[in-house]
Amino acid sequence: MEILHLKKPILIGVLHLPPLPGSPKFESNPDFMNNLIEFAVKNVKRFEEGGVDAVIIENFNDNPFSKKVNDVKTISAFAIIVHEVIKNASLPIGINLLRNSCPEAATIAIITGASFIRCNAYCETIVCPEGIIEPCAREVQEVFQYFKKKVPVFADILVKHASPLHKISIEDLVKDYEERCLADALIVTGERTGKPPNPNFVNEVLKNTKLPVFIGSGITPENIHLYKNVSGYIVGTYFKNEKGEIDIEKVKILVQRVKELKNSNSRSE
Repeated sequence: MEILHLKKPILIGVLHLPPLPGSPKFESNPDFMNNLIEFAVKNVKRFEEGGVDAVIIENFNDNPFSKKVNDVKTISAFAIIVHEVIKNASLPIGINLLRNSCPEAATIAIITGASFIRCNAYCETIVCPEGIIEPCAREVQEVFQYFKKKVPVFADILVKHASPLHKISIEDLVKDYEERCLADALIVTGERTGKPPNPNFVNEVLKNTKLPVFIGSGITPENIHLYKNVSGYIVGTYFKNEKGEIDIEKVKILVQRVKELKNSNSRSE
């Protein structure tokens, strides 16, 4: 199922995995891998029941993050979890390997059959809590060339928790993503996790790109109408309960709001 061909707008849920092996907060026990797989499969099923269009698996709790994941324990565990989720899911599954392990994510996606990847610093050099991170579009495209297969790249533009080391206009920056770095979709976020972007900035990006544009942070039932012209929404924080698991009722509420936007958009066409 090609995610970018689904009727717009679409809703993508984000599942934040517990700390993985090799990360600072990981706590080992004899059943750690089974527990991680069970958590992931169970919560993706909740997303399915709630009615989202796709799910991104993310190592959100591996903070403090490294610039790239180099630990074989983390990469191996993440790949196995993604593989098990895909075996048990009927939805497109995407992956985001934080902070900016996009070539690794691309490799895992192709090997496991994941449908797309999210990349935080695909076409920009950024300064962030993890240090200075350089873009990785070339390395991602080399992975696709090696396997003679590709998946869509959802690329953050002016990503959250970071500042760009450039003074490029939005018009030129968007052209770089499209023409030089070969992104398939753009993600616009607020400054931090859970914070929505400025609607005026979103409209500026929409005005300058032909690529699908997704909102990547801060979406709730109360503010989603401010972004009705985008291709979709990527939501993680709003869906979580106090245990870090997915609240099905919250998923259903937001799914209903997206359906209302679809119907409204259809009537206005």
